[in-house]
Amino acid sequence: MKRSAAKPKVLIIVQNLPLPFDRRVWLECQALHQAGYQVSAVCPKADGDPTYEVLEGISLYRYKPYAPGGSAAGFVGEYAYSFAATARMVARARRREGPFDVVQACNPPDIFWPIGRALRRMDGTRFVFDHHDLCPELYDSRFPERSRLPRRGLVALERATFHAADHVISTNESYAAVAAERGGVTPDRSSIVRTGPDPERLRRGAPVPERLRGRRHLVAYIGVMGPQDGVDVAVRAAGHVVHDFGRRDISFTFMGGGDSYDELVALRDELGLGDYVELPGRVPDSTVTEVLSTADLGLSADPSNPLNDVSTMNKTMEYMAYSVPVLAFDLKETKVSAGEAAYYVTEQSPMAYAEAMVELLDDPARRATMAGIGRRRVEEVLGWPHQQSTYVSVYDRLVGRDGSPSGTGTTGVQPPRSVPEPGDGPTNTTERPSATTPR
Repeated sequence: MKRSAAKPKVLIIVQNLPLPFDRRVWLECQALHQAGYQVSAVCPKADGDPTYEVLEGISLYRYKPYAPGGSAAGFVGEYAYSFAATARMVARARRREGPFDVVQACNPPDIFWPIGRALRRMDGTRFVFDHHDLCPELYDSRFPERSRLPRRGLVALERATFHAADHVISTNESYAAVAAERGGVTPDRSSIVRTGPDPERLRRGAPVPERLRGRRHLVAYIGVMGPQDGVDVAVRAAGHVVHDFGRRDISFTFMGGGDSYDELVALRDELGLGDYVELPGRVPDSTVTEVLSTADLGLSADPSNPLNDVSTMNKTMEYMAYSVPVLAFDLKETKVSAGEAAYYVTEQSPMAYAEAMVELLDDPARRATMAGIGRRRVEEVLGWPHQQSTYVSVYDRLVGRDGSPSGTGTTGVQPPRSVPEPGDGPTNTTERPSATTPR
């Protein structure tokens, strides 16, 4: 079916988060819109969202989410519902907008490749897979003792998605390696587009004293709160800081939601931290800016597991954009992103994390140095302005806007396969010998 080349049409599918709350996908939508594409997106609703609206030039088709819980069976039910709801919204978008030139599916989950294949058969639509997560490793991290059969099913779905895609966009080198080794994705079908924050929109402003809640320091967390995200470690570390170290001068604000949110509220109350640890759930951007403009430290307490070891954490990048030093565990891709903007704890325990937290809070000069390094890395290397040209070029090639024949399924775009490190890499690791670490 012939279409006008003046304004190619793109449909983006995301299930994990609503738009514009998913910052990466929203930046992708805006980048394509600014490059002259007509962009639509299908996503779940957040509270108060309309089913359809045009926001900043992007047509949003939303469905009511369904999340029955964090069990393996719950995920099956959630994903089956999400697939049906997404397919219905895709059909609605196609009726309203006409055939799409490219459809992009973002994971998790790896279930939308049949929609890509169906649109290809009907309209010649190209299919892009935006590779955000490793679903088999997510299963390993959340259900390490469970049956291997579901994992084999997840690998099969992942492989089908890789094979169906005309192009795969991965968030880092580790994910690109999985696409090549487990999915057979050749270099001409692969690009790396990191989840870089927009340094113009995410930047530190004036501190808001009220966010300190009458104390000297503020420690912040922003992100998803699932079993694999380590927020429970951060809450337990706060308990050590307050009760074991007797620090009454530190407030904690943990922003976000997820499967573990209710359990985290219960854990906070069990530890007697109700006056110290604020858990407001998902918050608007204005609140994020106030908190991160006031915070002395940002927490990335993701523990080492098969998923986290090779994943780029969005929250780490956002802390860096807001000039907030990062406290993290010693994970491969976190070190690639943050470099010396983070302090790495090698012993994975709440006590070791708490000790490092207090050490950093009591060293303002070191925190200032780390904050400056983080902001410079976002501005000079990692920020979205350094990523969006690669992202848009994938689409320009697929629709023939770069002068090459459209519909070939390849881009020829090969961005650098590594991120430059400042100096020789991070050296600010801390290891707590178990003999001297109280439990």
